[in-house]
Amino acid sequence: MNQKRVAIIGGGPAGLAAAELLALSGHAVTVYDAMPTFGRKFLLAGKSGLNITHSEDYARFATRFGAASTRLRPVLDAFTPDDIRHWAAGLGTETFVGSSGRVFPTVMKASPLLRAWLRRLENQGVTLRTRHRWIGFAEEGYVFETPDGRSVVQCDAALLALGGASWPRLGSDGSWVPLLSERGVEIDSFRPANCGFVVGWSANFSERFAGEPVKSVTATSEAGTFPGEFVITASGIEGSLVYAHAASLRDRLRSHGSAALALDLAPGRPIERLIRDLQRQDTKSSFSNRLRKGAGLDGVKTALLRELVPDRERTDSERLAGMIKALPIPVLDTRPIGEAISSAGGIRWSGIDQGLMLKALPGTFVAGEMLDWEAPTGGYLLTACLATGRAAARGIEAWLLR
Repeated sequence: MNQKRVAIIGGGPAGLAAAELLALSGHAVTVYDAMPTFGRKFLLAGKSGLNITHSEDYARFATRFGAASTRLRPVLDAFTPDDIRHWAAGLGTETFVGSSGRVFPTVMKASPLLRAWLRRLENQGVTLRTRHRWIGFAEEGYVFETPDGRSVVQCDAALLALGGASWPRLGSDGSWVPLLSERGVEIDSFRPANCGFVVGWSANFSERFAGEPVKSVTATSEAGTFPGEFVITASGIEGSLVYAHAASLRDRLRSHGSAALALDLAPGRPIERLIRDLQRQDTKSSFSNRLRKGAGLDGVKTALLRELVPDRERTDSERLAGMIKALPIPVLDTRPIGEAISSAGGIRWSGIDQGLMLKALPGTFVAGEMLDWEAPTGGYLLTACLATGRAAARGIEAWLLR
């Protein structure tokens, strides 16, 4: 076989997954990353246990990627959640399914898996280059800034796996957007995904309750109704339950200029029972006592009602019960994209072929969060990054054999 040179630009999960397949095919693979070490965002995810994939029914799993689900389906079919668990086991990382269906390494860390992965890549002959920041194109190849100055890399094919625009301090800063735009690649603007939101809290509420978790509630938006918990912040709300509604709230803000997350603060109590129990309370009792005795609420849940329910509705048991079951938290804006867990937007699917090659730049492929897709937290993001990296590798192999 005539060995071909492949440059992979970006050393996160998508780039490393592609490197693995291409090295097994006998190609000369070099992975370049701008940061001092590989997989920085991967390691950050591992601080909370590394949610590597999800165990839900695969047919449902494959629909979790928004408008891109149909295009991603064959990519995911080729590297399913079960395949990921087998792959991790091959690197010495056993996994288990948590109570929510999320899949984690038994050791609850990302670093052992990443170390074993990089070691295997090196043993396969992959060259790993850190502190190599891609800054554009030259006639003869791809231009990098390195500790030793500018360098031009020539190759037979290249994969761009540079991430989206969330967590820029870890390397995914979206600086590649103008480099590709000027070459005719169509890119949808990045937007925060799985993000927190700004709420116009009063100064008193913000000072007293910032950092407080709101537990055992359900939340409703156009995305649906989900149980869980979230956290009050000085500027608004964040946490897993908020992230489940983030895309819906973000898009509603964009299209209508306003949006609200509706909370059921007492999901175990029917509204009829709440009305009866609240009506039994002494009207001379304090608002806090009425809620505690009539609805079983106290602490931050009582504070939320005090903050958001007008005075005139607090004494009307029916209206108050309605607010307890569907308390609207009006959100004013998303938090900055640099704080988001992931991003939406990126390279349009219409600009790439089935092998994930850029139509405007033959021989240049893309994978991971550079593509226009988004997914909730729960292992979906990492699964799609790994799967698109492998799909791009197969696309590169086909291109090199043309």
